Amino acid sequence: MTSEAHDLLQHALALPPGERAGVAAVLLASLDGEADDDPQLVDDAWASELAARARRVVDGDSVGTPWQDVRDGLAARLAER
Repeated sequence: MTSEAHDLLQHALALPPGERAGVAAVLLASLDGEADDDPQLVDDAWASELAARARRVVDGDSVGTPWQDVRDGLAARLAER
């Protein structure tokens, strides 16, 4: 790490948690490459993903979790806070 990067990191670490999270999110997103701005490509990708998930359910490869179990688990996690 260069001294410039080290200095930048030290400044970033001194930020309040919310601002650090924002900086981290932008930095991580920058590693993914450019976002695809074509809505049709995004829609097609989601449609493909949904079809694959539905196929796994129909084939019995994915059974899911009953809503009652999900709700109870979330309630328990919230109660721990």
